Amino acid sequence: MSVETFIPGTEPSGTDVPALSVTDAAQEHFRKQLAEKPDAAIRLSVKESGCTGYKYVIDIVEQKTADDIAIVLDNGVNLYVAPDAMAMMRGTTIDYTREGLNRTLKFINPNVSDECGCGESFSVN
Repeated sequence: MSVETFIPGTEPSGTDVPALSVTDAAQEHFRKQLAEKPDAAIRLSVKESGCTGYKYVIDIVEQKTADDIAIVLDNGVNLYVAPDAMAMMRGTTIDYTREGLNRTLKFINPNVSDECGCGESFSVN
C-alpha cells in the first residue's frame, strides 16, 4: 500500500507537473470577470451533460465549499476546483482565445477521450 499526498498545483507524486495551468490571457479574463466583486472567486466544476458525458461549469462564488481545492493565480485571483473536477482535469491548460469576433475559454485537457460534435460535452478515460 502506498500513500500519496496532494499538493495543490502539482501532481500527487510530488513532481513539478502542474495539476492545472491557467494562461495569462485566461487569468486576465477571470480578473475582469471579478472586477466588480473583489471578494469573489472563480469555481470550476463538471456536471453530467450532453451526448458525451460531462461539461465544464464556471461559477463566480463568494466562498469555497469545504472540499474545494484552492489555487491562487499569479494575478491574485482565487480559483476553486471541485475535487471530482480536478480528477478529470489534471494536467489541463485553461486558455482564453480570440478568433475573429469570438472570444472563448478553452480547456486543453489531456484526459479527454471523446468530445461531442458541437463541443458541449466530453468524456474522460
